[in-house]
Amino acid sequence: MPRFPAHPFEPLNDGDKLKEECGIFGVIGLTDAANFVALGLHALQHRGQEAGGIVTYEPETGFHSERRFGYVRDKFTSAAVMKLLPGDLGIGHVRYSTAGSKGAAQIRDVQPFFGEFAIGGCAIAHNGNLTNAARLRKDLIERGAIFQSSSDSECIIHLMARSLQKTQAERLKDALRLVEGAFSVIAMTRTKLMGVRDPLGVRPLVLGRLGQGYVLASETCALDIIGAELVREIDPGEMVVIENGRIESSRPFGASKGRSCIFEQVYFSRPDSIVGGRSVYETRHQIGVELAREAPVEADVVCPVPDSGTPAAIGYAAESGIPFVLGITRNQYVGRTFIEPTDAIRNMGVRLKLNVNRSLIKGKRVILVDDSVVRGTTSRKIKDMILDAGAAEVHFRIASPPTAWPCFYGVDTPERSKLLAATMTEEEMREWIGVNSLKFISLDGLYRAAGEAQGRDHASPQYCDACFSGEYPIAPADKLDEGFKMKTAAE
Repeated sequence: MPRFPAHPFEPLNDGDKLKEECGIFGVIGLTDAANFVALGLHALQHRGQEAGGIVTYEPETGFHSERRFGYVRDKFTSAAVMKLLPGDLGIGHVRYSTAGSKGAAQIRDVQPFFGEFAIGGCAIAHNGNLTNAARLRKDLIERGAIFQSSSDSECIIHLMARSLQKTQAERLKDALRLVEGAFSVIAMTRTKLMGVRDPLGVRPLVLGRLGQGYVLASETCALDIIGAELVREIDPGEMVVIENGRIESSRPFGASKGRSCIFEQVYFSRPDSIVGGRSVYETRHQIGVELAREAPVEADVVCPVPDSGTPAAIGYAAESGIPFVLGITRNQYVGRTFIEPTDAIRNMGVRLKLNVNRSLIKGKRVILVDDSVVRGTTSRKIKDMILDAGAAEVHFRIASPPTAWPCFYGVDTPERSKLLAATMTEEEMREWIGVNSLKFISLDGLYRAAGEAQGRDHASPQYCDACFSGEYPIAPADKLDEGFKMKTAAE
């Protein structure tokens, strides 16, 4: 099966953006549940553009599953496909590759996964990454388990199968107590919709209501698309079981202090979502404000790198008093079928996706605001475009701290040696990218923008920020087995 890139052609992404891996969505108590699930997944498409799947249950015909490569809008909108998914209970998943056959995905790797147990069937959809999956997989295979996919998420199904508990909910609890890492899980049986977050709540999960039905989703924007009301976020370490219009909440892992992923605020979540009770847009706007205070520079215009840099650029312009301009236009219509990506087309690089408005840039000192720098390759290309358009100076302002460590909790990041900030100082990065100045928001500034007035609590951080700090709240067991070196006291 083909691998669909995060962007229409690989050079446009060039491994230079972190990618969230999954979006999950489930409904119960809604007629034609699959239609609502498809809409929810469409709203979560930014979290996974490689493939998607939906599982539903209808009492007379049982469980139904459809999995497809490609976009939701292309694969889950025809009446013929949706007729294959009857019932008023369903869950869905959109994915990129992380664990599993990364870059060479098979249809068997596409979630939701389904297992038929002695006490009935259960389907699960997982957002995150299990940091002890290799250890678990080895043990399960030695005990006779037969894996169908290369995904770490399948471990959960096998662990449930081995549990001696009498209900699916208790089996799911047993399974999740054995896994480590980041997981937001939505599961369904014949009568129940269940949602669980790991003890730190690294990956998001929210509860909504629509009429007499309930919804679980990765982000609030997926509730908005179907007109559902946000009830609340699922707490870190909480499990909810929804059946017959009732919600039962429990804490399978005991009391825990949450440390959700702060990069959800910077980049992953849609700007129209609410995360941690805060508008993502407002947080990103405030990041720009903090960045302007920390890293001012004399310039003529503030220009975002679209689309993710726009809210921060607006905040930077407002705080600095420097005019905001849309100096770069993003081509929204470059699709996979636009043109065969030959070498000549690939060499066009970011110009296929972005174009500079020369009249706004020529002769100007330009502040470019972007969300992050990973490898730095895209930053260099954008800088070249701005200079080619006649800019007098180019200053980069980055709406996150330097990304110096890989994420093992469900985000696709290069190995540490390929992260620019892991191998260069800020000044070396500036020289390598070739700009007049380069400044990142500080970790404390990012925390202030996210609502923590005193900045980061270094003794007990409020968020997971391992990709910036190198402080991993959950030891990456499998990676340590492979030789990964954790941050030392000297670093």
